[in-house]
Amino acid sequence: MAPVFASSGSLFADRRYEYARRAAREADHAAAADLLEQAVELAPHWASAWFALGEARERLQAREAAAQAFAEALARDPADPHGAALRLALLRGGAPSMMNEAYVQGLFDQYAPRFDAHLVGALAYRGPEILADALRKVCAKQARAFHFETVLDLGCGTGLMARALALHFASMHGVDLSPRMIAEAGKTGLYASLAAAEMTGWLQDRPAAQADLVVAADVLVYVGDLAPLCLQAARVLDPGRGVLAFTAQRQEGTGYALGADMRFAHAPAYLRECTHAAGLRVVLLEEQSTRRDAGRDVPGLVCVAALRREAGR
Repeated sequence: MAPVFASSGSLFADRRYEYARRAAREADHAAAADLLEQAVELAPHWASAWFALGEARERLQAREAAAQAFAEALARDPADPHGAALRLALLRGGAPSMMNEAYVQGLFDQYAPRFDAHLVGALAYRGPEILADALRKVCAKQARAFHFETVLDLGCGTGLMARALALHFASMHGVDLSPRMIAEAGKTGLYASLAAAEMTGWLQDRPAAQADLVVAADVLVYVGDLAPLCLQAARVLDPGRGVLAFTAQRQEGTGYALGADMRFAHAPAYLRECTHAAGLRVVLLEEQSTRRDAGRDVPGLVCVAALRREAGR
């Protein structure tokens, strides 16, 4: 993610910030930290400089000093478009229940124009294809047609999931935090409707028992606590046919955790726990990697869950 920048209002502070960013690009993090300390002295209200100072100090292995700078960035701008709360969590332990909306929206607004080329080309992303294959397996197992009347696409991005299922649905509706991603998805011509919104709230506003499929491709990595999302997904599913299908990044043990890659990972047992609590039963849960990072497959999971009979309406 490119630095979130807004002028401090001080030409002298702005110049030091730019010099510091240049030093950081050249891996001179000591010089960057020195310049940024001068910048925040000149403009102590400036969240962007505090955040950059936290990054420089972290590179210098000054963890507590870095945490103090990230805390200052968060205090100066509680909306937190930089993701300072996430960096604090990594440094001080623990994990927030989800990522800040302003941070995720900013990340993907920047990413939208090059999203497909980078994700599919550089990271070998294959989440939609993995989900389509999983759904095909489940439909065959249940002796039903591989077709869905109404699909709700959570974190739809540029529309890769709609493309993967293009021959297998009648109507698809997408939601994403990023307006620029929504604009890209609109270009596919595959969506009946699109909304720039937070996905759990968007589900909550939709009618009950309306969807054959709720699908989330590589979006739960930005949500830690999945319980509210699973509950709303179960509510909107048709009790006779509806399924929830998603990919997740896998971790060992229990619960969920925020990783150094700034993505949440979930344990298989946790996925079973959240879906069961929402009235769903897991019909498929497999280890599948949806992307590569640094030349290696990232451990992942694909899950399909259906409403339990006793949870049907």
